[in-house]
Amino acid sequence: HPTWVRKTARRHALNTDASFRFERGIDPNATIYCLKLAALMVKELAGGTISSEIKDVCAAPAKDFRVELAYEKVNSLIGKVIPVDTVKSIVTSLEMKIVDETAEGLTLDVPPYRVDVQRDCDVIEDILRIYGYNNVEIPTALKSCLTTKGEYDKSNKLQNLVAEQLVGCGFNEILNNSLTRAAYYDNLESYPSKNLVMLLNPLSADLNAMRQTLLFGGLESISHNANRKNADLKFFEFGNCYHFNEEKKNPEKVLAAYSEDYHLGLWVTGKRVTNSWAHPDENSSVYELKAYVENVFARLGLHMHDLVVGNLTDDIYAAGLSVQTRGGKRLATFGIVTKKLLKAFDIDNEVYYADFNWKELLKAIRNVKVSYTEISKFPAVKRDLALLLDKKVQFAEIEKIAYETEKRLLKEVSLFDVYEGKNLEAGKKSYAVSFLLQDENATLNDKQIDKIMSKLVKNLEDRLNAKLR
Repeated sequence: HPTWVRKTARRHALNTDASFRFERGIDPNATIYCLKLAALMVKELAGGTISSEIKDVCAAPAKDFRVELAYEKVNSLIGKVIPVDTVKSIVTSLEMKIVDETAEGLTLDVPPYRVDVQRDCDVIEDILRIYGYNNVEIPTALKSCLTTKGEYDKSNKLQNLVAEQLVGCGFNEILNNSLTRAAYYDNLESYPSKNLVMLLNPLSADLNAMRQTLLFGGLESISHNANRKNADLKFFEFGNCYHFNEEKKNPEKVLAAYSEDYHLGLWVTGKRVTNSWAHPDENSSVYELKAYVENVFARLGLHMHDLVVGNLTDDIYAAGLSVQTRGGKRLATFGIVTKKLLKAFDIDNEVYYADFNWKELLKAIRNVKVSYTEISKFPAVKRDLALLLDKKVQFAEIEKIAYETEKRLLKEVSLFDVYEGKNLEAGKKSYAVSFLLQDENATLNDKQIDKIMSKLVKNLEDRLNAKLR
């Protein structure tokens, strides 16, 4: 049995001449013929004598494959009406026996050694092969059917959209191997090695597992480029990540313990500006990466003030943030890659990495419609506040409270100055925050603006213990 032979040979790593032949299928009924041929050769060439009849101990001789072949299906699949005599001539020349014949078709017995011909469509393929593909004319009229676009098509379209945006920002797309080195995951808590999908017969120790994250492939690409005097890099990659969960193992459902997720990874490292006559050299920063992350969300129709941003500290990021939906589904993480990982790849510069869970991202934007609105004809008003806060308070908290306080008129919240040190209490810092207010239907007056700002200051005082400077 070809399948059993192949599986056994692979399991035991015993690839012999016999396994090579039996994996591909041979004629089981050819044994007697070959035995007779060998006996005749011994008699003719070595002077031997055939002294007995052949004794064949066989449980059951291999039977021919019975195939019902309809002329209508032949003509339908090939796309041309082939004469009946031609069909009969071709199948006969291929050692197929015509057992029965009707006006509608043929009943054929296919010899056992043709393991690849067991259905009528296989026979039709053989007929077309002998008849000649070039003898089937292209019809003047083509038939087609309507198809509907599904989730895969939508995902593909959005991937191209985001990819074009990132390329416009100076990124290069990379495509790494899904096979990776299992040693990368040793002693990692974020991606434990016990959750790796391991290969049974790996080519090498460097390609012995399926990746759990896109990070290491990107670091390999950065290391490869940096070693060739190309250290200022911006990369992005779309790809699957694979996961194994021992607890979900089920003998009846082999794949129950395995899962895969589609991810988008961004890497930024080196200098943002170098050798420019108009601008001094400037290193890339995690804030630059944050802008790219926010732009990806904005391009897909998600606004950051509708999401939950929180601190993230693990063995991947020295400092990082996670972005989640209101329902707690993680959409992305980004931050500064730890020195320990960079050292393992001999990378000297800091690397800033962002990871998007593409499947969760598509779910989050399922009901989001990207639309345009007319630019307001009425002027915007800007108000600034200098706030004294605890050092542990982040700007994201101020931004969140601001948008919760005024949902209609507040258009933008931005941080333009941070001060720590002299003339401030211990453990305090000063944030200078700008608020942009605008009404789509009327010009704002001082009374409205003062009311909003008073409410805003009160909420910041109550929830963050902020003080006006």
